[in-house]
Amino acid sequence: MNMRKFWIKMNILYEKLMLLMFVAVLLIVIYGLYDSWYVFHNANDTSYLKYKPTVGEGIPEDIPITDDMVAWITLDDTNIDYPVMQGEDNSKYLNINPYGEYALSGSIFLDSRNKADFSDAYSIVYGHHMEYGVMFGALDEYLDSSYLASHSSGILLVGRDNVRSEKLRAFACSKVNVFEDEDFFNPEVQDIDKLIREHAGVYDESVPKTGRILALSTCTEPVSQNRLIVFCYIYDETE
Repeated sequence: MNMRKFWIKMNILYEKLMLLMFVAVLLIVIYGLYDSWYVFHNANDTSYLKYKPTVGEGIPEDIPITDDMVAWITLDDTNIDYPVMQGEDNSKYLNINPYGEYALSGSIFLDSRNKADFSDAYSIVYGHHMEYGVMFGALDEYLDSSYLASHSSGILLVGRDNVRSEKLRAFACSKVNVFEDEDFFNPEVQDIDKLIREHAGVYDESVPKTGRILALSTCTEPVSQNRLIVFCYIYDETE
């Protein structure tokens, strides 16, 4: 009789433990779904578009985007239409949005070693690779030569108050390794044109060259040493 009661109690305990485990797994799944939704929702937030600067007028007075905004980049007919931030180092805006708030999707940001006015011969802009073409997830398409040719144009609005407009033309796309091809992530690299040509998966010879190149870099997988880079020539208003 005692043994029977013992096993009944053990069965009840087992059932309770299984129920607790089921609830725990369910909560983890719900949190994972919420976390994915939250990250995507923040990455897909387009509220900042109303603060896009205007040439000759600068930014609106009530703009909540932090003072680290140095430009605004738009690639025509893509989802890329974002403020460009620049921190004191390249880790600041990995998980901080343009409003200065924590966000896993981070911001689009200029390499901290580059000049904020994009006057360097080679400027590098980084952004997270998000799903559905959000943030720099849209860069994947540029590995197709026909897509690059039909989506090559863009605008770079440089500055915050005294904004100037510069044209962009995408001309190449490459997949590189951050350790084996580290020169691509050095704003002071020499002969970048030659380096791009040697590594390009896609290269458009018809795009007119200029003295300044803008590299748009993103991850290719969640955990990877590989990066996808789209290269654009920057043209000032007289070119």
